[in-house]
Amino acid sequence: MTAAFVAGADASSEVPLKRRLKRAERTRRLKALALILPLLLFLLFTFLGPIAGMLWRSVDDWEVRQVMPHTVAALADWDGKDVPGEPAFAALAGDIRTARDAGTVAIASKRLNYALNGFRTIMSGTARNLKALPEPGTAKDTLIGINPAWGERATWAAIKSASGPLTSFYLLGALDLTRNVDGAIVAAPEEQAIYRDVFGRTFTISLGVTVLCLILGFPVAYMLATLPTGQSNVLMIFVLLPFWTSLLVRTCAWIVVLQSEGIVNDSLRWIGLIDEPLRLIYNRFGVYVAMTHVLLPFMILPLYSSMRSISPAYMRAAASLGASPVTAFLRIYLPQTVPGIGAGSLLVFILAIGYYITPALVGGAADQMISYFIAFYTTETVNWGLASALGAVLLLATLLLAVVYGKLVHGQQVTGGMKN
Repeated sequence: MTAAFVAGADASSEVPLKRRLKRAERTRRLKALALILPLLLFLLFTFLGPIAGMLWRSVDDWEVRQVMPHTVAALADWDGKDVPGEPAFAALAGDIRTARDAGTVAIASKRLNYALNGFRTIMSGTARNLKALPEPGTAKDTLIGINPAWGERATWAAIKSASGPLTSFYLLGALDLTRNVDGAIVAAPEEQAIYRDVFGRTFTISLGVTVLCLILGFPVAYMLATLPTGQSNVLMIFVLLPFWTSLLVRTCAWIVVLQSEGIVNDSLRWIGLIDEPLRLIYNRFGVYVAMTHVLLPFMILPLYSSMRSISPAYMRAAASLGASPVTAFLRIYLPQTVPGIGAGSLLVFILAIGYYITPALVGGAADQMISYFIAFYTTETVNWGLASALGAVLLLATLLLAVVYGKLVHGQQVTGGMKN
């Protein structure tokens, strides 16, 4: 009986203990969450929020629906095979009169002009010449009399395609695609198809800069990793020194160095290698040089971190087994630096595809990357839809690259684990 009593007391005391442990664990988690909550809120409002807004703007299509609601409703059941009937013309006339009185004609005409060149003129001319609402049954003849374009199916197809609330117009445009009068997705006209080439140029330049950074950064990182700690720390200051200088200042410094009367051309003429100055700036060469200089530390640091963790004993063991220095480096040392190579290459490439200032200052017209066009449509033409669509495509490409990198690294780790 005494033993049963003791066992019951132990069981009853064990239950409060478990509750206290759970309560303490819950309190610990809440404290940890409270510590990172400011960072989460900061990321939400400064990173995730703007990205979500950009993605929404790439598909949002509110202008025509807001300015011409009756026309949009009248075209809801239009099959697009012929010019719509009299009710659609009457609704259009009423919407144009209302928009003219409210001063919102420019909002709809700007959006429609993206879909069909010259629509701004059609809308503004009709709003100016439509003195009064047409008599019942005469809206079609009245509008066609003001501008014959109202009698064309393409004009109404443009309104139909911009009726919202969501659209694929901007995303298709970012890929040099469009919809024809029948609504089918086709290639954009040759004079408007520029973005595939721009994306190709962006990825080509970014890949070239990544390769250059790897070629230049690998020996530097190897030297820093193999030197004594005191010496490597001193040299590391020179690697980090560019971070203390403005990007704009560094880019402008390259303009001074590479210009026709700059240090490089003057030195080459003084040596006698050239008679006329070489064109080293406002072309692809200048872009590669400036971007490689700016992004080189982002390659060196991951490589250095990876190399620093490699024990020198591996190379000594390979040498003791008869391997030559080259063989030991290629078969023992280099494979262990692959994570650093991958991390540095991914970091440099992702940073490079979003570069704007450096190509804009040291590159020519044929060297501008996709960020230039995003900035152009944001600040110059105020075409937020297309700017957001270009940004969304760039974001998707970046995410795909990150996923591929993650799978490659994971596959390498699995393979390495199996070998071990």
